[in-house]
Amino acid sequence: MDGYVLTIWVVRVLFLALLYVFLFGVARTLIRDLRAAAREPVTDLGRLVVLASPSGEPAQGSSIGLDAITTLGRDVNNAIVVDDQFASAQHAVLTFRGRTWYVEDLKSTNGTFVNGVQVEGASPLGYGDELQLGQVRMRLERPRR
Repeated sequence: MDGYVLTIWVVRVLFLALLYVFLFGVARTLIRDLRAAAREPVTDLGRLVVLASPSGEPAQGSSIGLDAITTLGRDVNNAIVVDDQFASAQHAVLTFRGRTWYVEDLKSTNGTFVNGVQVEGASPLGYGDELQLGQVRMRLERPRR
């Protein structure tokens, strides 16, 4: 066997070995990250507890988890469907920015109220505050731990 051919074979085998070592390292890192993510608790941002709902949807006393952007209204495409004749199809939106919740009325017919005061534009919403859409009243609470 020629020395040149032997050198080519050694380089091929070394390249293949390095490729497998690299792939093994990538797979090990991915598995370690997935296991670490599985151990971390899911961080909920908050929840709405329904205080009064004359129409029954959402049910009085129910607790609804919130996403960073949560839409509320009569339309079934909203994250929280409010079955109330005084609620608009796209009534309001709750957004979590930084460490604060904000509620914004989406030009609804009857308005959105926080602690009995009508919302103008984006208004901050604190834990313990009451949100009213039509006849449905909800309280923003901290997430369950």
